[in-house]
Amino acid sequence: MSILVNKDTRLLVQGITGREGAFHTQQMIEYGTNVVAGVTPGKGGEWAIGNTPVFDTVAEAVEATGANTSIIYVPARFAAEAVIEAADAGIDLVVCITEGLPALDMVQVRAYIDTLGTRLVGPNCPGLITPGEAKVGIMPGHIHTKGNVGLVSRSGTLTYEVVYALTARGIGQSTAIGIGGDPIIGTTFVDVLQMFEDDPEIEKVVLIGENVGIDEQKVDKLIDESM
Repeated sequence: MSILVNKDTRLLVQGITGREGAFHTQQMIEYGTNVVAGVTPGKGGEWAIGNTPVFDTVAEAVEATGANTSIIYVPARFAAEAVIEAADAGIDLVVCITEGLPALDMVQVRAYIDTLGTRLVGPNCPGLITPGEAKVGIMPGHIHTKGNVGLVSRSGTLTYEVVYALTARGIGQSTAIGIGGDPIIGTTFVDVLQMFEDDPEIEKVVLIGENVGIDEQKVDKLIDESM
């Protein structure tokens, strides 16, 4: 099993026609991720990387393609609005790669999407990957291999280093997720650990923190009480 993304993920890319969006869309498609749509206002009706249809709005893309997951590659000043648009369209999982979102914007985004049941990973994160099934983010897919270790991290660079070391030793990963390093994020260490705990195929967990903060303290409590 895995958490959040798998072979059934139907991904749309917000900001698909920008430089970063186009580059990483190509990488995700080459990995095998099912990218079904892109969204760039004003470019609806065009085609992007991999013959991916482009729509003006997320709602139009969801209606036409059945997308259930979105990844956001838009400038910081538009990112909060992009997350809300995806949630309003019924997207289950939103992954926001963009860094530099104002904290006040994130407070408002969290309060809003929590009422809709949308899961947000990020912002300022590398995304997540279920090896051999789906890559939703910017991590290098070739360093991952399928296995039974769940990995969660704040740091993208440290994630890559640890995954590389695990794979080199024949230790595969079930899902690896970077939750982002900003003070206010959509999915916390505790959220991910609880999902890992509910996955019967995950036997071990690697957690990579940074400075010890409130979230890390909550992890200590969770491990002591229930893991």
